[in-house]
Amino acid sequence: MKQRNRTMFQPNRKLLSCALASCLAMAAPHVMAQSTSATLRGAVTADSTVTVTNVDTGLTRTTKATNGNYNIGGLPPGTYRIEVNSGGQTSSRAVTLAVGQTATLNLQEAPPVSAPSGDATTLDTVRVTAPMLVETKTSEVATYVSNKQIELLPQNSRNFLAFADIVPGMALQTPVNGQETQIRSGAQGANAINVYIDGVGQKNYVTPGGVTSQDDSEGNPFPQSAIGEYKVITSNYKAEYDQISSAAITAVTKSGTNDFQGSFFVDHTSDGWTKPTPQELRDGENEEKVEQYGVTFAGPILRDKLHFFVSYEAKDIVRPAPILPPTAVVNNNVVLPSEITQYYGPASRPFNQDVYFGKLSLQASDAHLFELIARVREETGVLDIGGVNVPSAGTALNNDETRADLRWQYSSQNWLVDSHLTFEEASYNPSPVTPINSARYTIVNPENPNQRDLQVLNLGGGPNFQDKGQKGVGIQSDVTFFGWDNHTIKMGVKYKQVDLKAFQQFPPFPRYWYDVNESLTQPWRIEFTAPRTGRDPFVSSENKQFGIYIQDDWQVNEKLTLNLGVRWDYEQNPAYTDNRLDPAIEAALRGWTNIQNTDYNIDNYIPGPGKRDNFKDAIQPRLGFSYDLMGDQRHVIFGGAGRAYDRTLFDYLAREYYVGAFTTYTINFPTPFHPCSGTNCIPFNPALLTDAGLEAYRAANPVAGGEIQLINNDFKTPYSDQFSLGMRNAVTLWGHDWNTAVTLQHIRARDGFYARLGSRRPDGTFHQYQAQGQTWGGSPFIAVPGYGTLFLMDNGFSFNQNSLLLSADKPYTQASPWGVSIAYTYMDAEENRPNASTGETYLFDYPYVRDEYYTSTGVAKHRLVLSGIYSPGWDLTFSGKLILETPKPRSSVNRLNSPANGTCAPITGAANCGDLNAYYAPVTPDGTIGYKRFDLAVQKRWNPSEDLSVWVRGDLINVFNWENWSQFNTNWGPAGGPQNPTLGSRSGIEVYEPMRTFKLSMGFDW
Repeated sequence: MKQRNRTMFQPNRKLLSCALASCLAMAAPHVMAQSTSATLRGAVTADSTVTVTNVDTGLTRTTKATNGNYNIGGLPPGTYRIEVNSGGQTSSRAVTLAVGQTATLNLQEAPPVSAPSGDATTLDTVRVTAPMLVETKTSEVATYVSNKQIELLPQNSRNFLAFADIVPGMALQTPVNGQETQIRSGAQGANAINVYIDGVGQKNYVTPGGVTSQDDSEGNPFPQSAIGEYKVITSNYKAEYDQISSAAITAVTKSGTNDFQGSFFVDHTSDGWTKPTPQELRDGENEEKVEQYGVTFAGPILRDKLHFFVSYEAKDIVRPAPILPPTAVVNNNVVLPSEITQYYGPASRPFNQDVYFGKLSLQASDAHLFELIARVREETGVLDIGGVNVPSAGTALNNDETRADLRWQYSSQNWLVDSHLTFEEASYNPSPVTPINSARYTIVNPENPNQRDLQVLNLGGGPNFQDKGQKGVGIQSDVTFFGWDNHTIKMGVKYKQVDLKAFQQFPPFPRYWYDVNESLTQPWRIEFTAPRTGRDPFVSSENKQFGIYIQDDWQVNEKLTLNLGVRWDYEQNPAYTDNRLDPAIEAALRGWTNIQNTDYNIDNYIPGPGKRDNFKDAIQPRLGFSYDLMGDQRHVIFGGAGRAYDRTLFDYLAREYYVGAFTTYTINFPTPFHPCSGTNCIPFNPALLTDAGLEAYRAANPVAGGEIQLINNDFKTPYSDQFSLGMRNAVTLWGHDWNTAVTLQHIRARDGFYARLGSRRPDGTFHQYQAQGQTWGGSPFIAVPGYGTLFLMDNGFSFNQNSLLLSADKPYTQASPWGVSIAYTYMDAEENRPNASTGETYLFDYPYVRDEYYTSTGVAKHRLVLSGIYSPGWDLTFSGKLILETPKPRSSVNRLNSPANGTCAPITGAANCGDLNAYYAPVTPDGTIGYKRFDLAVQKRWNPSEDLSVWVRGDLINVFNWENWSQFNTNWGPAGGPQNPTLGSRSGIEVYEPMRTFKLSMGFDW
């Protein structure tokens, strides 16, 4: 079957040029960011002057009414005193504005006061009693996470993103080993999100995780004590948001005020305060300790003009990582020699992090605000310890990041300019803890005799050696125009130059395999890598990114608002466009008869002059509406449709360079348990146990190995199309105001990256059963003559998602000191390759990705999150959080309808296929609840003086010590049946942590 061609819309170059020129002209002289500032607008008497003053910093903005309306933008989140002067009469009120909020407040009937008062005592009183305005007239599917929730809800990580899971459609994903935490939205993986801090995107361009420095890390992307609040938009964001295809999280950092303030905290928990896991109950407990601590300091340098805020947070963690035999060994009472078992026992995995943050804010005048923001993150840890990996076989991880942002905001009667000059540098550097050769000890698996290399112990150097990262500068600016009646026009431009790099070598040191039932001194296999002549493993690319957008928020009348926007993004990726294939590889491919009659044209993958262009079609319309049924913001119907382009990780594209840059040598020695054949099967030679002997073997076999991976010359950027329709309501229940929302959401994500097998059989067919299209079990990785296997990289992974999002929120206020948040998500999600949403990028079972979809293995169908905060007085606060979700499907292959004794003709050693009618069939584990967790926290404060508050807090995580099992039987049964009676049942004792954990915290604020 030939590869399908797609016709893409080609934008008019003149149209794009005109749009660019227009934006640049409007932005001049400011060469122009996702807004964290709030906008306050509404109706007012025609001759009024409206002045808003931030009660903490003194920031002041003034505007005059136009046609009975006012509009003030660029307001940092916080509490404001609003003064309206009309006809010599002055009235005032106070409100609190949230991050990125567009709030509507009509001021025609503001209560009069005799005169405005500016003393600190009055302002503090205003701040305490100021209500939070609720944003209902927006087309975005958005939810706010308040500073009160960040500070008081129970938690054990101090990762501010962890609170995003109280938003419908969002989930925090943590692996069994707790090694990393990532936030995801819907059917797409964590890579598809973007986090914007103070208007600047934190996108990771090279490695997974969505934001920089989250790959393989349990560290925090930002000091929680420096985050004020944030907004989560799960779809239909406006045109200002870029490099994203799922959720946008936009956060604002804290700033200094006119009062000197500071804080200190320390958290502690240990294995004595944590219930053992089922595995620890069986094998014994291990050391565990988590300490987190930090300080903040803020205040004025010049009152009402210049303020500072600094923060520091640290983590010192020791996680249990016991060395244990595999489950198959334990279940079958396999006796291993003492030379192996002496290594089993307690072990630990350390992790340390330091995060520094600083911010200077200068209100030079009512029109000019300058901010200098900087963050440094330094962390070290050890990965890949535990199980059969002893500590010396682990991977040391250095994960560092530096970011800086110089921001200038200019405000006038009709204009707001918000400009950023940014710098970023992030590095990801895993390397072996012990830079020596490694030894892997194996047995024949007692539960699967065909598996003759079940590892029971790994000693020596670790297998992971990488050097990846990004470094660059950027300039971006948003310009907002309020002067056109009933229209708020926002436009922006962004330019960024970022240098990307990627290097990896697996394994970096020779690896020796021993069968403990044959010999502990003579290996049956040796693996090692060596640089391949003419292939550079160090990949770098000086990328340039450019984006422009324009957005019109048109208030058609007092009920209907339209949000009309479009953006265009472009990126120059010279590592992709300028790549030239080694002539020897090209000659080998063109001369290889196996691909002369195949289902693809190799010319579409061989790079060359003029063959590759940077993607230019990232045109993204963003359309939305809101309709206020009664004109009072209490019942609002909203909806939207739009397209959002993400980006492909550079680590994926770099495979074209570094895969095959190292020749992987595998030398097999014939033994009774490990018979072998072929040119790499030789009699054992003791000289090969030395580096000199391996170098001699390499010199005698200079062309062995060498995979080839090639990218399609018409490679595209992944995107999602988003549609939503919903209704927000402000209702009064039991005498309290509640905000509710119901949203129907449909998202289609397309053109995800994947790699497929390009090698073909001599007649050009794929595997043994191409005609039937079902090919598990007979996967001959046929080598290109003189090289290794051929892989082709294309667009094709896709995700579909239909969601029902329900939320209800009763805000916590001083007058009503309790708050409740309810978030329910129904998710009907599917993907065209199981595990694609959890990071899988290879497809070997079909010649190309198909249009058949399978239940997503990344999300639960039902998810409910309840959270609440209550203060009975006496400076005492209680809070809680409950998470319930149904089981997530697991990837599996159903062979029940395949021939029981089907065979393939021998192909490079492959014999039994028997999978003629096999197909993907994800398995949903047994049970109604797949994950459940209930957390509680209680905090008590004492105020020994007016300026000092001391507090103690206890968090009890997983109060009921619920066991969230992670191992399930996904084997449908043998080819031809019968079905496995234990399909879907629990198969092991691993759990998603934590078990019940008590964390004690204390600190003071002044």
